[in-house]
Amino acid sequence: QVQLIEFGGGLVQAGGSLRLSCAASGRTFSRLSMAWFRQAPGLERGLVAAISGSGSITYYSDTVKGRFTISRDNAKNTMYLQMNSLTPEDTAVYYCAARSGGSLWRNKDEYNYWGQGTQVSVSS
Repeated sequence: QVQLIEFGGGLVQAGGSLRLSCAASGRTFSRLSMAWFRQAPGLERGLVAAISGSGSITYYSDTVKGRFTISRDNAKNTMYLQMNSLTPEDTAVYYCAARSGGSLWRNKDEYNYWGQGTQVSVSS
């Protein structure tokens, strides 16, 4: 069992920043590949960013590349998503996801542990 809890969602103005956190419990954190997904109403859940167990490998969707930064602190069992230069198109529910294994995974079906989601709303 792995439990994930997201923190840090909220309402911000366009151009602003938010920092999301995902706290994990139930398994050795460094052995979990992690990712952030997001889902807007009427759209499928899509990958935002992913990070390997050690944090040495990261991946970003083209939409957020250069604006968002994914990181993790394995000593604190926590993953982060720093979001800068936010736009209304970033408005969505953001989900923390995890799976065992050292590789980096990009498809939502490859993740078997999920947080409850946190709402991010960006006003124009």
